[in-house]
Amino acid sequence: MALYTCKLGSTDGKIIEKEFESADLQALRESLEEQGFFVFEIKKKPFQFLFEKGIARARVGAKDLLTFNQELFVLLKAGLPIMQALDTILERTERGKLADILREVREDIKGGSALSDAFEKHPRAFSHLYIASIRAGERTGDLPLTIRRYIAFVKRVEALKKKLISAMVYPSILVTVAFLAITLLLVFVVPTFSQIYADAGSQLPLPTQILIAITGAVRKYFLVVLLLAGAGLVALRRWLRTERGRFLFDAFILKLPFFGDTFTKYALSNFCRTFATVTGSGIPIVQALRMSVGTLNNKEMERKMLSAIVGIEEGSRLSAAFERMNMMPSLALRMIGVGETTGALEEMLMDVSEHFEEEVEGRLNVLTTAIEPAIMIFMGLVIGGIVITMYLPVFKIAGTVG
Repeated sequence: MALYTCKLGSTDGKIIEKEFESADLQALRESLEEQGFFVFEIKKKPFQFLFEKGIARARVGAKDLLTFNQELFVLLKAGLPIMQALDTILERTERGKLADILREVREDIKGGSALSDAFEKHPRAFSHLYIASIRAGERTGDLPLTIRRYIAFVKRVEALKKKLISAMVYPSILVTVAFLAITLLLVFVVPTFSQIYADAGSQLPLPTQILIAITGAVRKYFLVVLLLAGAGLVALRRWLRTERGRFLFDAFILKLPFFGDTFTKYALSNFCRTFATVTGSGIPIVQALRMSVGTLNNKEMERKMLSAIVGIEEGSRLSAAFERMNMMPSLALRMIGVGETTGALEEMLMDVSEHFEEEVEGRLNVLTTAIEPAIMIFMGLVIGGIVITMYLPVFKIAGTVG
């Protein structure tokens, strides 16, 4: 959809300038006139690609959405109507993208729209999953409960993401430091020694000659290598954007030893928690499954899950369809089967999600515990090897003198 800047006249005589998204200019004009606006001017916003990826079109932060939902839950739970709840939130919300969106949402509700329909006009701010949950809460008549479920879901997902990020921070720092240290040695220290040996005119040992040759090549072709690496990364990113490239890459990730199984459990944890949240909001199982598939974030796993959904539509049990996917361990399948039989599917899915989360956390602890000494040993061996190789001529001269 394209972004348009519109200058409008309202029914109360005010001049309004707002931005709207629309697939077609004429359709936007007709829609605005149907809403009672007098259209003075509509201009397509230039440099659409910048607004798609830049600050102006940035998504609302997860923290802001969480705060908004917490406030909305408390106000609705206290018995305030939606309009009054939104007014109260807007009074306390600082100026920003979320505040602008909430004002538009308020105007839509004032015009007779449901809350879910008003949210649906802002897909970059509110996910399809969130909108569907709100719509289900409106149908069941218990919107505060739906919002509370969503808040718990977001908190848990964000907590797991933070653990993943924090687990990778220290190893990333170690790898960066090791790379910089080795680069400095090769680019600055080794050439200094090679110049001293060249001036001395002594015959160098073979390892020293090889290291000096490698260092010379690195310095001579550094920019070429850098450009080739950059071009390779760009080509890889474009390939990954293709359907075949993404499928092949995602399938490769799942086959990696240790990391593949860890990623699978992380993806299934997100899926089970999302599925539990959506079904708990009153959405039918098949629809809830289709809404939750995107949280797997892996095309190969999504393909298997969609085939399982087809089986469920044909009458298969949930646990049997999941078993044919060959992705879930037997314990998780038994728990889901018990949930189906006893009518406690939501609780069992939550338990399965927590079980996967505990396994992922345990694997991350093992990974971070093992990777730190591995990097330090590798760094020590490489740097020590470079230093010893450069000092071999000195040892040789010392042995000759002795």
